[in-house]
Amino acid sequence: MDKALDVIGPPMSLQLVVAPNCNYRGSYSSSKCLKNCGKPSQTLYHVPRSWVESSGNTLVLFEEIGGDPTQIALATKQSAILCSHVSESHPLPVDMWSSNSEAERKAGPVLSLECPFPNQVISSIKFASFGTPRGTCGSFSHGQCRSPRTLSIVQKACIGSKSCSIGASTSTLGDPCRGVAKSLAVEASCA
Repeated sequence: MDKALDVIGPPMSLQLVVAPNCNYRGSYSSSKCLKNCGKPSQTLYHVPRSWVESSGNTLVLFEEIGGDPTQIALATKQSAILCSHVSESHPLPVDMWSSNSEAERKAGPVLSLECPFPNQVISSIKFASFGTPRGTCGSFSHGQCRSPRTLSIVQKACIGSKSCSIGASTSTLGDPCRGVAKSLAVEASCA
C-alpha cells in the first residue's frame, strides 16, 4: 500500500507505526502475515539530510501489511563531528601563562573538545593519535610514531562528557619516539 506524507524540514530518521491488524487464525492465505504479526517490515528509516529540501518534500512509503500514515513520526537527529590537532610546540593555554606550578607546565599544550549542541555529550572517539599523525578532520591517519595508549586515555577523559581537555605531552600520553616533535590529533562524535 502506498502512503504519501508531506515532509517539512530536514529529517534524519523516521519511525513507522502499523496498526495491529494482522491475524493468524483460520486457514492459510497469502494475505495473512507470515511473521512479526502487526509489525511493519521495517520501523526505522534513515533519510539523508542531503536528500531533503527545506519544504515541499513528499515521502512515499511502500508498506505491504498496512499502516496508518498519521502515525508516522519524523525526528531530526543533530550530530556533530569534533576535531582538534595540537602540537607540543603550541603555546600553553592563556590561563596557565602565569602559573608557577611545574605540574601544569609539564601537562603542555591542551587539546580541548566541546559538543556544540545543548544536551549532547561526546559519544565516541573515532580517531586519537599522539606522535606524528597525518591528515585533516575526517581523514586523520597514524604516522610512523604513535603512542598505543592515546585512544584509551582520550576515551576515558571524553566519552560521556559535554567537553574535555587532554594535555598534549609525553608526561600525559607517553613518549613513543624520543627526539621527535609530537602532536595529538583527535576526531570525536557528539550525540
